[in-house]
Amino acid sequence: MKDLKHLIYFEGLLENANNALVRQAKAEGKLCIGYTCFHMPEVILNVDNCFSVRLRAPNTGSMDIATYYMSNYSCEFCRAILERGIEGGYNFLDALAAQDACAEMNRCAEHIEILNCVDNDKFFVTHADIPYKVVDYTVRHYVTQMRKRVLNPLSEVYGVDTSDAALRDAVRRHNELCGIISEIGEYRKLDNPTITGYEYHILNLVSYVCPQYLVADKLRETLEEIKGRKPDPKPWYRVRVGIVGSEIDDPELTKLIEDCGAMVVFDRYCFGSTPGREIIPLNEQEDVLTQICRHYMEVSECPRYISNEKVAQRRETADRLAKEFKADGIIYEQIKFCDYWAFERALASHVMAEEYDHPVLSIDRPYNVRGSGQLRTRVQAFVESLEFKRIKGGSE
Repeated sequence: MKDLKHLIYFEGLLENANNALVRQAKAEGKLCIGYTCFHMPEVILNVDNCFSVRLRAPNTGSMDIATYYMSNYSCEFCRAILERGIEGGYNFLDALAAQDACAEMNRCAEHIEILNCVDNDKFFVTHADIPYKVVDYTVRHYVTQMRKRVLNPLSEVYGVDTSDAALRDAVRRHNELCGIISEIGEYRKLDNPTITGYEYHILNLVSYVCPQYLVADKLRETLEEIKGRKPDPKPWYRVRVGIVGSEIDDPELTKLIEDCGAMVVFDRYCFGSTPGREIIPLNEQEDVLTQICRHYMEVSECPRYISNEKVAQRRETADRLAKEFKADGIIYEQIKFCDYWAFERALASHVMAEEYDHPVLSIDRPYNVRGSGQLRTRVQAFVESLEFKRIKGGSE
């Protein structure tokens, strides 16, 4: 296929957390609010003159200093974020909206605050408590936390308009962007897709780490390009797979998988599009913040929710996506030392294979997968097994 017009530009934006569009927005007087987790509703961080950046640590090398503060048995993503913060990589932030979603990210955010990692006089870190189940009183608690811990400090410190009207406008802009990303993702369902999994990962990731108002036009242009894009006469891939799991903020993992001959046709992981790029429905009867919070709690697929309903939801979502996108198999992944996904991966990888009849590859991986020969070998073997199964007509 012909290369996407803006792909190299988008790849460049992912090379540094403080990318060109972040710098442009800051120069225009916008406020940059960092966050690290789906449980901190992205849409409320884009209210009024604010824009959100979901933090990453591209091209991470040594994490020795962060390991000193957090131990070498803590999540590599959390350590990479702290290491980059200590290096001064997040000095563009005006605030960090942290959430009590996992103990290790709590420690990361606390160290960023205590060690004064951000050189900005008005910078502050706020910590919000996140419930473990979805019922009426936990939704109310979540709303209170978002108002008290996030919106009120933004209003008090920076004079941000956090009214219902401002939140409703933020949802409108958010939904426009999500509509673009979701429509692009639909082209992965084609028997001969006009977009690769790697390209989709790039486009989706850019929507998380750049000011949305600055990147939306190029994403919209890319969607129109994909609509008229002609695929290669013969599909380039050998098998189709989906990825389910923890935080993936590096397209190199998707690239590694696709280099092995497996097209990544759906994504159900942190930093992915499911959940994260759904339209947020609003009505006129209920206050906007409550509707936002309820939406994020209901669509969340995080294994920190351990109710029977949420466990079933995660499995049914993976099964539904595998069928919709015609995946031959599922890769369940977990970043090293992620407590929640270590449990989920160990159990769900067996359940999805034995009860839902999906071939599964279960892996744990480092934060930086570049040059991971062992991981490449395992993916290659999985691709060969799926291809062999297809040749035999699905028989054992």
